[in-house]
Amino acid sequence: MDSYSSMLERTRVPQPSLQKYAVISIFDKLRSAPPYLNADSNPGRDVISQCLQSSSSAVLDQSVREICRFVKAGNLDISRGLMELQSALEGCDPRFVDVFVKSIGYLVRFGFQKDTSSFRFSSPEYHPFVKVFSCRTEVQSELIRQVIMFIVQNKQFGMAEVCSFLKPFLNFVVIKMPFSISLCTFLRGLIASMASVCCSFDQDAIPVIKLLMGCLSYIPCKSEEEFRNIVCLVGYLFDAYTVVLRHLVGIGLPVHEVQLCGVELLEVILSICTKYEYSFVHEYSVEVSKQLIYIQKELGLSCLPELSSLMLSLFTTLIQSEIEHEQLSILKLLLFFTNWRNENGNDVGEACDFSEELLFIFPVINLVSSPSKSVKSAAINLLSMTEKHLIRLSVMPHKETRLKKMLPSTSRPKDIAFRLLQHLWFQEQPSTSTSFLLSFCFDDGKNVNNFSDVPKTWTYLLKEYCMSLVEKKKSSLPISPHQESFLNEMPLLLGTIASILVMHPSLVYSAVDFLSVSSIMDPKLGVSLLLTILFYNHLQSGVKDINLNRISPKLLGLLPSLASHPTMVPLVVQAITPMLQDVGKPVLYASALRLLCKTWETNARAFGSLQKVLQPKHFDEPISNRTIYISMAASVRDVCRKDADRGVDLILSVSACIESSDTTIQALGFQSLSYLCEADVIDFYSAWDVIVKHDADYLSNPLIAHSICLLLKWGAMDAEAYPESASQVLQILWKIGTTRQDGPQWAKARASSFNALACYEVEPINKSIPDIRRRNMEVFTTETDPEVLRAMEAFEVKFISYEHMTRKRFVREKRSLKSKIEKLLNVSSQAIFASGNVTGARELPGAALFCLPLPPPIDVNVRGLQDVHAKYENMLVEIAASLQLSRNILIALISLQSWRIFIQRWMRDLIMHIDSKGPSNVLDKTSRAAETILKSLKRIAEESVPRSAENVALAIGAFCEALPPSAHLTKATASRFLLDWLFQQEHEHRQWSAAISLGLISSCLHVTDIKQKLQNVDALIEVASESRSTLVRGACGVGLGILCQNLLMNIDASSEASLHGENYRLQEVDLLGRSLRALSGMLCQYTHSARHILDSLDVDIFLGTEAGSFVAPEQFVTNESSKEEIWGVAGLVLGLGSCIGSVYRAGAFDVVEKIKTLILSWIPLINPPSQDCSTFENCDFALSVGSCLTLPVVTSFCLRVELMDVGEVDQLINNLKEFLSQLLSTKNSSSLHQSLLMASCAGSGNLIAFILSDGVHTLQVGVVKEFLELWRRCYIDPHSPLVCLGGMLGIVNALGAYAGTSKHHFRFNSLPTSFEQKGSTHVMGPLLSSLELEPQLTSLVQEMFLLAQNSKDQQLQHYASWTISLLRHQLWSQESQNVDGRSSSDAAGQRSGSQNIASDTVVMELSLWVMHLKNTVDGSFHVNTVATVLQCLSKAPRLPVLDWGGIIRRCMIHDNKIEDIARERNLREVCLEFSFTQASHFDSLLSFIDELSELSRFGRLELNLQACILEHLADLVKVFSGSRVDKLFSDVAMFLSSLVSNNAYNREHKSFLNVSTWKGLYSCLDDPSIDCHQNIERCIVYLFQLLPSVHHAVNNPVMEQGHLAEEWSVAIRCLTKARHDWVLDILKVTKHNLVEGDDDSVETLKKIQALARLFRVGFLKGVDIANLKTCLLSSRSHVIWDAQVEFVAALQHSEGSLRRQWLLDVVEICCVTKFPTTALQFLGLLCGSWCKYMPLLIVDPLTLLRDLPVTISSLLSESSWLAVAETVASCLWVSTERINDWVTKIKVDGNHVYDGSQSPIDSSENDMSLFLLRVLHDTCFCLKDHLSSDKQLKLANMRFPESS
Repeated sequence: MDSYSSMLERTRVPQPSLQKYAVISIFDKLRSAPPYLNADSNPGRDVISQCLQSSSSAVLDQSVREICRFVKAGNLDISRGLMELQSALEGCDPRFVDVFVKSIGYLVRFGFQKDTSSFRFSSPEYHPFVKVFSCRTEVQSELIRQVIMFIVQNKQFGMAEVCSFLKPFLNFVVIKMPFSISLCTFLRGLIASMASVCCSFDQDAIPVIKLLMGCLSYIPCKSEEEFRNIVCLVGYLFDAYTVVLRHLVGIGLPVHEVQLCGVELLEVILSICTKYEYSFVHEYSVEVSKQLIYIQKELGLSCLPELSSLMLSLFTTLIQSEIEHEQLSILKLLLFFTNWRNENGNDVGEACDFSEELLFIFPVINLVSSPSKSVKSAAINLLSMTEKHLIRLSVMPHKETRLKKMLPSTSRPKDIAFRLLQHLWFQEQPSTSTSFLLSFCFDDGKNVNNFSDVPKTWTYLLKEYCMSLVEKKKSSLPISPHQESFLNEMPLLLGTIASILVMHPSLVYSAVDFLSVSSIMDPKLGVSLLLTILFYNHLQSGVKDINLNRISPKLLGLLPSLASHPTMVPLVVQAITPMLQDVGKPVLYASALRLLCKTWETNARAFGSLQKVLQPKHFDEPISNRTIYISMAASVRDVCRKDADRGVDLILSVSACIESSDTTIQALGFQSLSYLCEADVIDFYSAWDVIVKHDADYLSNPLIAHSICLLLKWGAMDAEAYPESASQVLQILWKIGTTRQDGPQWAKARASSFNALACYEVEPINKSIPDIRRRNMEVFTTETDPEVLRAMEAFEVKFISYEHMTRKRFVREKRSLKSKIEKLLNVSSQAIFASGNVTGARELPGAALFCLPLPPPIDVNVRGLQDVHAKYENMLVEIAASLQLSRNILIALISLQSWRIFIQRWMRDLIMHIDSKGPSNVLDKTSRAAETILKSLKRIAEESVPRSAENVALAIGAFCEALPPSAHLTKATASRFLLDWLFQQEHEHRQWSAAISLGLISSCLHVTDIKQKLQNVDALIEVASESRSTLVRGACGVGLGILCQNLLMNIDASSEASLHGENYRLQEVDLLGRSLRALSGMLCQYTHSARHILDSLDVDIFLGTEAGSFVAPEQFVTNESSKEEIWGVAGLVLGLGSCIGSVYRAGAFDVVEKIKTLILSWIPLINPPSQDCSTFENCDFALSVGSCLTLPVVTSFCLRVELMDVGEVDQLINNLKEFLSQLLSTKNSSSLHQSLLMASCAGSGNLIAFILSDGVHTLQVGVVKEFLELWRRCYIDPHSPLVCLGGMLGIVNALGAYAGTSKHHFRFNSLPTSFEQKGSTHVMGPLLSSLELEPQLTSLVQEMFLLAQNSKDQQLQHYASWTISLLRHQLWSQESQNVDGRSSSDAAGQRSGSQNIASDTVVMELSLWVMHLKNTVDGSFHVNTVATVLQCLSKAPRLPVLDWGGIIRRCMIHDNKIEDIARERNLREVCLEFSFTQASHFDSLLSFIDELSELSRFGRLELNLQACILEHLADLVKVFSGSRVDKLFSDVAMFLSSLVSNNAYNREHKSFLNVSTWKGLYSCLDDPSIDCHQNIERCIVYLFQLLPSVHHAVNNPVMEQGHLAEEWSVAIRCLTKARHDWVLDILKVTKHNLVEGDDDSVETLKKIQALARLFRVGFLKGVDIANLKTCLLSSRSHVIWDAQVEFVAALQHSEGSLRRQWLLDVVEICCVTKFPTTALQFLGLLCGSWCKYMPLLIVDPLTLLRDLPVTISSLLSESSWLAVAETVASCLWVSTERINDWVTKIKVDGNHVYDGSQSPIDSSENDMSLFLLRVLHDTCFCLKDHLSSDKQLKLANMRFPESS
C-alpha cells in the first residue's frame, strides 16, 4: 500500500486535471507492477477501492474510465471489474450513481460482445443489471438507458441472444421486487423504452416483443390498480407491435412470423384477462382483439389459421358476459373476423373443416332474444353466417369432414369444450361410457346390472349427471364445490355442445334429451332453447339441401320440457297455439295437441289451454281426418293417467270417446276410464252400469278387447258387493281370454284378460264361469303365445294357491296291496316252500337263497349264535352243491345277485345275536360277523367240489358287496384269497368264478385303495392273456367290467383337493385305460371290428396308459365246446359294455360313441345264423350274446346322456323284437342258438325295464305286449331249460328284477296306477304301473307261479321259482325301504313335504298333462306351453307323487325334437329350474340334477344349461350331501380350469359361463345356511384367474366392454360376500414393477383392479389400499394405465380427506419415481376427476396430461383444497427441476439414464421428456401464486433445450 500512498495523495490536490493524472499513474503502475503489487494483490485492491470511493468527481470519473480500460485490455477480469464497480455503486454519493451504472453497462456490453454464449450467470441474483437494480432506487433511470444501449449495440450478435441475456433481469424485476410506485414507474419506463426501441427494428423486434410478453405473464396482480398497471404495460407492447407490423408491411418484408407473434401476444393478453373478474376486463380483452384484427385487415394481410384460437377466447368471453355493450362488441368483432376470413379464400363452401364458429350457434341464439335492437341485429347477422357451417356439416359425409389442426402441447380452459366436441363428432363408433371421466360418477360398482351392450353416450351420461345434481340441490343434499361451480358456470357451455350434436346422425336423440335438462339446470336458457327449436325448424323449411325430418319431431318434443319454469309456460303455449289453428293439416294439429298435453304434464298451469281443445263438443265437430280425434282421445287418456282429478273434469270427453264409433278412439276412452277407476275417483260398477247399456261387441276388435280388459280388472275390489255385475264382467273377460282369433293384437288382448282375471278371487270366478276347471285346462294347455302364457301363469298360480288353502285334510293310511301280482308274490315263498323244511334247498336252490325259512334258535347265548351260524353254513353247502352254473356267465351273474341276499340275511342274523348279548360298537359287531362268515366261506370253498366251489367263490364276492365301506381289512383278505384262486391255472372252475367276484370286490373298495385295485386289474389282465380257456377270459372280462363301473365316480372332493387327490383320479383313469386295452385286445382276436376302439385309446385322455401284462397270443386256438366259447366271448363284450359309464366320466366321448356303435353292430337284426357254423360264425354268435346282455346298460346310459335319441331307441326295440321272433321261429337245438335266445330274452327284458324306469322315453303298449308274448312262448313251448329260463328272465326283468345285470340297480318302480290314462297307447313308467298291461302281466305271473309251485319238469320248476323269487325280492326290498323310510321318502322318491293331492285339482291335472305329453289328443304340444306349466307347478305348495325325474327327462328330450327358433323360453332351462325347486321333495329329481352336475355330463351340455346349473349352485348345495357338495365344487373348479384351453368356447361364451359361476357362488355366500366356504373360495381362486383385465381405451369395442363389465360386476359382488382377510390375502400385491406381456404382471394388474373395485363398493377401507400407491406409479404408463383408471373411479366417491392424502402422496412420489409419465398421468386422472371440468374430459393418457395445468389449478382453487395447494405446488416444482435436469442430460449426453439425487429415471421415458417438461412447466406456471418468489423466478428463467 505504501507504494501507492504518494499517488493517492496526489488525487487529493484541489486540481481536477492533476487528480485525473494521478489516477492514470496509479493504473499505469498497476499494469507494470510485479504480482505482489498488481491489481490482484491486496495493495492493488486497496488502491482501486480508494479511487472508486473518492469524493472527487474527477477522481471517480477517471477511475471508472481506467477500470473499463483495464478490463478491456485484459488486465482485469470482467467479473472483477463488475464487482469493484458494483461495490463502489452501493456506497457512492447519489450524484455519482449514473457514472457507475454507465460503467457497469459498458462492461456488460463488452463482456457480452466478447463471448455471447458464455456470458451467463448461474443465478439471477448474480446478473449485473439485477445487482444494479437491487442496490438503490437512484439507478433506475440510467439502468433503463443502459438496457436500451445493450439492446441497440448488441443487435448484430442476434436479438435472441440479447433477449436471453436480459430475460433473468426482467423476470427478477417483475417477480422478486415488491410492488411500489417506484417499481411501477420503472417497469413502465423500461417496457416503454424497450417497446420504443422495437419500433426502429425490423424482424429483430419480434424476440424483444416475445421477451416482454413472457414478463407480462409473471407480473403479480392483487388489485384493480395493479391490473390497470398491467393494462398500461400491455398498451406499450401492443403499440410497438403495431408499429413494427406497419413498418414491415410498408417496406414489403415477410410478415408471417410477425403475425404469429401477434397471435401469441393476443393469447397472453387474453390469458391474463381471463384470470381476473374486474368490471372492464371483458371489454378490454375484446378491444385488444379488435385492434389486432382491424390492423391486419387494414394492412391487407390474410387471416392466419392460428387466429382461430381467438374464436375460442371470444366464445368463452361471450358466454360469460352479461353486459349489453360487451356482447355487442363481441358480436361485431365476430362478424368482422368472419368476413375477413371469408374474404381471404377461407369460405365455408370451399372447405370441409370443423370450424370453431359452430360453437357460437347457441350463444348467439341466446342473444337473439335480447331487448337491444343492436345486439339482436348483430346476433341475427352472425347466425345467418354461422348456419352455413352447420348446413355444410350436415350435408357433408361424415368421413369427409376433418379436424382443423393439432391440439396444443398443453390445454387451456377454452380448448377443452371444442376438443370434446371434435371427439364426439369424429368418433368412428359410439364411445363406451368408460371413455369419459363422467362415467365414474354413476358406476359405484354396487349394481350388478350396471352394464349394457348398448353404448351410453356422453350426452346420456351428462343428462343423468346433471339431473342428479339438480335433485341433490332440490333436496338440500351436500354437493362438492366443483359440482356447485359446474351447475353455475357450465349450462350455457353444455347447451352449446348439445345444440351442435343435434346434427350428429347417432347422437341426435340423446343430445335433444340433454337440452331439456339444461333448461332445468338454468331456467334462463328456456327462451334460448325455444329459439333453438325455431332455428332448426327454419333450417328445415328454408334450406333444400338439408333434411331435418328426423330431427324436427324430436326437437318439437323438447317444447314441453321448457315449461318446467312457470315463466316459460305462456311462451311454450304461444309457440304451440298457431299449430292448433289449422284443422286442414291434421298431422300438424294432432302433433300440436300432443305437445300441449305434454306441456301440461310438465307444468299444470297449461291445463286451461289444454282443456279448451279437449271439450266434448270438439268430438262432435265434422273433421275429415281421424288423426285429430285419436290425438284428442290420447290426450284425454294421458290426463286421466297423470291426474285423475283433472280427468274427472274431462269426464264428458271420456264419455264421448267411449260412445265414438271409431274403435281406436273407443279403446282410448276405455283406457281413460280405467285410470279413473284405478284412482277411485269414479265407482267402477256405477260406470259399468252405464257402459253395459251400449251393448258393445268387445270381440270385434282386439284393441277394444284389450282396453276393456284394462278397465274390467278394477271391478275385482267390489265384486262381492255386486255379484251379478261381477259375474257379467267375468264372463266378458273369459270370452276375450278364450277367443281363438289370430294376431299379435289378439294375443295382447288375451293376455290382458287373464291379467284382469287374476285380480279377482277364485270363488266368484268358479260361480260365474261354468265348468271353469275343465275349460281352463283346455285353454291353458293349448295356448302357445308367450305373452298370454305369462298372464295365464299368474292366473293358474292363483287357482293353485286357492285349492291349497281350501284343500281337505288327508290321513295317510298304510298302503294296501291292490295288484294281483303283488298278492301272488306276497305268498310265493309260502307256496314254494310249503313244508317249511330246508330240503327244498336241494330242489330249488335259487329260490332258497331268497326265501327259504330259517327260524332262529330260542336261546340267545354263544351256543345259539353257533347254531345260527351252523345252520347257515349247512344251507350254504347244500345250495352251493345244488345250484348249477353250467359254465354260463349269465347264470353266474344271477347267482351272484342271489348269493348277496343270502349273505345279507346271514350277516343280519349274526349281528342280531351278537347284539342280544349286550351293547357294543356297530363296527365291532359288523367286523366280528364278517370275520366269522369269511372264515366259513374260505373253509367251505377249499373243501368243496368244483360245482360247489364255483358258487362259494361267487358268494365271497357277494359277501364283500354286502359289507359296509368301513370293512377294508375283510375285503382285502377276501381279495387276496380270490387272487390266489385266480392264478390256479389247473383249476378252471376256481379261476372263472374268482375272476367275477374279484371284479365285484374291487368295485367295492374305497377310492384310496388304489394299490389293491391296480393289483387286481393286473391280475385279471395277466390271467386273461395267459389262459387258454375262453370261459376264464370271459370271466376276467366281466370282472374288469364290474371293476370299471364305479371308477371316477366316488372320488372324494376332499381327497381330490389334497396333494394326492388328482393322483387318485389319474390312477383310476390309468386303471380304466388298462382295462379297456385288455378287453379290446382280447376282442380283436375274435373280431377286427374292435380294433378302432383299441386305436382310439392312443389319443384322448387315455394317452400313456398301458395294458398291464396283457399280451395277445399270436394265434387263437381253442379246443373248447361252442357253449364254453360263446359265454367266454360274451363275457368280454359284457365287460366292454360295462365300462361305458366310466369312459364317459373320463371324458373320452369318442370312445363312448365307438363302444355304442360296436355293441349295436353285433346284434343281428335279420335272419339268425344256422346251426352249422364255423369258428368265426361261432364268434359272431358269442358277440351277439354279449351284446344282448350289455345292451340295456349301453342303451340306457346313452339315452340318459343324450347320445341316443328316442327314434333310435324305438328302432332298436323294434329290431330286437323282430330278432327275438325270428330266433323263436327257427328250429335249432344247438347250444349256440339256445344261448343267444336266452341272452336275447334276458337282455330285452332288462332293456325295457331300464328305459321305463329311467323315464326318459315311453314305449308303445302294443310293442310291450308283443315282447311279453314272445317271452311266454319261450317257456310254454317245448324248449330247453335255458331257453325257458331266458323267457322267464325276460318277464321278471321287464317287471323290474334286473337279473343278469353286472350290478344291482335300485330304481323307483312302483307308481299309483290311477294316474295312468285309460286307453293309453304308451307305457311311461315301470310295467307294474300300467293299467293296460295289468291283465296280461297278471296272467304271466300266475303261470310262472304255478310252474314254481308244481311242475313236472324239476329244472323248469327251479328256474320258475328262482325268477319269481328274484322279482319278489326286488319289489319287497323297495317296499321295505318305503316303509322303513316313510318319514323321508315314498315309493316315487318323494320326500315328506309332498302329500296326496285330490285328482280334480289344478295341480294334479297339470301334473298329469305334463306326464302324458305324448298321449295328448293330437299328440302335439308347444314348448312354451310345457315351460309355462312347469313354472306354474314349481310355484305350487305341493306336488303329487309322480316320477318327476322321468317327466323332466322326457320334457328335456321333447325340447330337442321341436324346431321352434322363435320361441321365447328354453324348455330345457325351465326343466332345470323346476328340478332345482323340487329336488328337495323328490329323489328322482335329485338324481337327475346329480347326474347333470357330474363333470363329464355337465361338460356335454349346451351352453345355456351349463350356465343355469352354475347359477343355481346354492340350490345344489342345499340338496346334496356333504361329500357330494365337495365333489360338486371340485368339478366346478376343474371345469373352470379347462375353460382356458377349451377352444369349443369363444370369448363371449366363456364370459357367459364365468358370469353364471360368479352368480352361483354369490348365492352360496349370501345364504347363511350354506357352510362350505373352503370349497367356494377354491372356486373363486380359479374363477379369478379367468377374469380378464379391464382395458380403458377410447376405441374399445362396445360389445366387449359390455361382457367385460358384467363379468367384473358379478365378480366384485361375489368377493364382497367372502371373508375380508381372505380376500386381502388372495389379492395381495407382491410385484410392483409390472412388465408388459408378463403373466405375473397381468395377474398383479388384475388384483389391483379388483382391489380398486372392492374399495369402490365399500368392502375395503382406505387403509387397505394405501400401500398400492407405489405400485401404481412404479411401472411404465401403458402397462399400469388400466389400474390407474380403476383407482380413480374408486376414489371418485371417497371422502375429501382421503382424496387430499392421495393427491399429496402422488405428487411426492412424482419427485422420485423412475416413471414420471406414469405418475403424471395418474395425477392428471385424479385432478381431472375431481375438478369442475370433469364432465368434459376424455379418459385418454395424453389428453389428461395436456389438461393437467387446467385441471390441477381448477382443483386447488377450491376452498377445500387450499390447505394443500402450497405443498402440491412445491412438490411439482421439485419434479419440474428434476425433469429439467433429466432433459438437459439427454440433450447433452444423448441416450442417458438420469440417476441424480438417488432417484433415477428409466430410459424408456426419454421420448416423453420434453413433453413432460412442458406439461410440468405450464402446470407450475398455473400454480405460481402458490410458489415462493425464488421458485417463480427459476420457473420464469427456465430454458427449454429446443430453444437453446
